[in-house]
Amino acid sequence: MENILEIRNLRKFFGDLKALNDVSFEVSRGSICGLLGPNGAGKTTLLRIINGIMVSDGGEALISGRPASLATTGLIGYMPEERGLYDKMTVEDQILYFGQLKGGNRRRLREVMAEYLDLFNLSADRRRKIKELSKGNQQKVQIIATLVHEPELLILDEPFSGFDPINGQLLQELIARLHDRGTTIMLSSHNMPAIEEMCSDIALINHGTLLVKDSIENIKEANKDNSLILTTRSPLSIPALTDTGVVTEVTPTRPLNWRKGYAYRLRKAEGKSNMDLLDAVAYQSDILHFEEALPSLTDIFIRYTSGQQEPDEATTQPNSQPSAQTLSADTYIPQSEQPNSSTPQ
Repeated sequence: MENILEIRNLRKFFGDLKALNDVSFEVSRGSICGLLGPNGAGKTTLLRIINGIMVSDGGEALISGRPASLATTGLIGYMPEERGLYDKMTVEDQILYFGQLKGGNRRRLREVMAEYLDLFNLSADRRRKIKELSKGNQQKVQIIATLVHEPELLILDEPFSGFDPINGQLLQELIARLHDRGTTIMLSSHNMPAIEEMCSDIALINHGTLLVKDSIENIKEANKDNSLILTTRSPLSIPALTDTGVVTEVTPTRPLNWRKGYAYRLRKAEGKSNMDLLDAVAYQSDILHFEEALPSLTDIFIRYTSGQQEPDEATTQPNSQPSAQTLSADTYIPQSEQPNSSTPQ
C-alpha cells in the first residue's frame, strides 16, 4: 500500500536532550494511525517537523514522497494541542484566513466552511468574535479551520480536549466519515478508548524513541499472556478447578458488558487446550461466555512506557501495513466538486 507519510531516522536535539532519537515509521495512505506516548515523549516535536514548523537535526520526513517543508503544508491539516485562534477575529474570517494560508481557493473555502458550520451548529455564530465563544465552540472552529482546505493528511493533536460526550461522539463520527472518503488521519491523544476504537495501527514513542509501530491487532496478539475470560451461570469452586491441572491461575472478576453470571480470569497450564479448560469448567456449571483475554491499549501503553515491555523489532517494522479499519457513520462530509488546483506544489 502506498505511504503518504514516511519518517526516516529522524533526529532532533535540544542541547543534550534527545527529543527524537533515530525515529522511523510509515503511515499508509487512507489509514487511521494513533500517535501515542506520555507527556514529553517527543510527539509534538515530531508533528512540528512533519508540518515544516521545525527543522530536524538528521533524517527526514516525507509527505507523499516529498521532503516536509512549507511547500507540502497544503497537503496537511494540522490541529495542534495548543490552540492558535485570534480572539478578535470573527469565526468566518478566522476559518477563511487559515484556509487561504494553506493555499485554498476562497470560493471553495466558503462552500466547505458553510457546510461544516452547519454540521457543528455554528452557522448563527459565524459573525461572532472568537473570544465570545465557549471553549467547546472554539474547539469546533479550530477543527473547521483545520479541515476547510480539504487536506489529504489530517493530523489532530488531542482533538477531544474541551468536548462533552455528545460533541466527542460527533467528532468521532466525523473522523470515521473522513476516513471512509479516503483521508489519511493521525490522532495524537491520551483518550485510549477512542484511539482503540478508531485507529487501525499505532506508533508509540517514549523519550524520543519509537517503541512499537504496528496494527493494534498485532500488538495485542504479541502482548497476550495466555489468559481467558469465562462467565458461568453459577459460582465455581476455584480449588476444585485448579486441582484438575488445567489452569494455573483463577481470579474472580466483573462480568464483561454487564453480563449476568459469575466471571473469572483464568490462565491455562502449559500444553492445555481451550477444550480441556471448557471440559473442566463444565463439570461445575453452565458456561455463558468464553473469550481470549487480550490486553487493552491502556495496558499496552503502560507496559511499554513503564519499561515492563522492551521494544520488539517484530512489531516495529515500517513495512508492516495493516488494512485500514472502516467505521460506519452517517455524519455528512462536504464533497469536493473537483481537485483543489490551488494546493501549493
